[in-house]
Amino acid sequence: MSFEISARRRQEVVNALRGGTVPQAGLDVLAVGLGRFETAIDEELAMVASGGSMFKAVRGEYGSGKTFFSRWLVERARKAGFASAEVQISETETPLHKLETVYRRVTENLATAEFPPSAFREVIDGWFFALEQDVLASGTVDQNDEAALVTAVDELLERRLQSVSQTAPAFAAALRGYRAATISGETVLSDGLLSWLGGQPHVAASVRRAAGVRGELDHFGAFGFLQGLIAVLRDSGYAGLVLVLDEVETLQRVRGDVRDKALNALRQLVDEVHSGRFPGLYLLITGTPAFFEGTQGVQRLAPLAQRLSVDFTTDARFDNARAVQIRLPGFTQESLGELGRRVRDLYAVGASPRIAEVVDDDYIDDLARAVAGKLGGQVGVAPRLYLKKLVADVLDRVDQHPDFNPRRDYALTVEARELGEVERQAASGIDDIDLSDV
Repeated sequence: MSFEISARRRQEVVNALRGGTVPQAGLDVLAVGLGRFETAIDEELAMVASGGSMFKAVRGEYGSGKTFFSRWLVERARKAGFASAEVQISETETPLHKLETVYRRVTENLATAEFPPSAFREVIDGWFFALEQDVLASGTVDQNDEAALVTAVDELLERRLQSVSQTAPAFAAALRGYRAATISGETVLSDGLLSWLGGQPHVAASVRRAAGVRGELDHFGAFGFLQGLIAVLRDSGYAGLVLVLDEVETLQRVRGDVRDKALNALRQLVDEVHSGRFPGLYLLITGTPAFFEGTQGVQRLAPLAQRLSVDFTTDARFDNARAVQIRLPGFTQESLGELGRRVRDLYAVGASPRIAEVVDDDYIDDLARAVAGKLGGQVGVAPRLYLKKLVADVLDRVDQHPDFNPRRDYALTVEARELGEVERQAASGIDDIDLSDV
């Protein structure tokens, strides 16, 4: 198998797997079983890029690859010209019922193909540069007439943000103030206004007064600010924004009144997306089946349950990839082995020629079965630990030590400290498995 991926990206993928985490990029080479979604996802992204909006929910058990799927989609979207932001929902750090906090995390995690998080300043500055270029391209202003250029850009800014100003006038006002402070070299003021635009709390009152804005961003104001951010992105040449809200199932573990507020906030978001308020937004949430079907999740709020309802009683082979909610099939022993072979082949590029010979297909499959056995035979829970063991315990050693043979010199061990909560539950009561004689 050949890989169209740079050496740097390849190393980033391997490093992430070695640490037991999902890579941020290069995921197309590891996308086992996602081909069924490609056509629908590409169609949806094209629709959003043309000015539409989309809400999508992804369900899957632990280990089924929800985070992998979301980052695979994000990587696909960036290649199509989208900006992206991945936000982890949590009770303490990012409660879903406080959309002002969610918006702040969006700006903190904003990324593009050119800029890593946080790309918020680069996006805003790039937008002002694009406005200047548009003014100059019109031929109505002499590029040497600085005052006239500033005035013309301000007028164009007003026209471009007209729709946003109707619902979020403070966003447009802060943009004007930021531009004026930047032109005049007032760094403290421009930095403060950029922080306020990004939803950061506790911005000095003097900074806000300078731009004619008041107070802190609240739950409802966050809708307008998100709308403004997307408008700036699209006007800067981006196709739109892909926003991932990951680990939404954590809502099931919060206090009842907080859970109800969060579910209602999610319902509001879904309705706003469907109403067309956010042209250029692709909103993706991930969660477990229990979140979507259980009494402590989506089903607790009937209007939200109705909006996300999908019939999953038919054979998974015939699932509708265009549905508002899709399910990930999870790993089988065969697909886990295929994933392992892809990782091995990726690792082998530029590594010891012994890799392909010593870590052959049979060993890859044997290791997959052994790791799943360590986890009570639950293959769906195994991918993270399996890839970590494959890279760190096997491939690295074969690459570094000419006489290392994993069948002879390696016995699989799994310690509780390297397992997540669900992995520990799966591993409880399971005897050690010795891989030395596999």
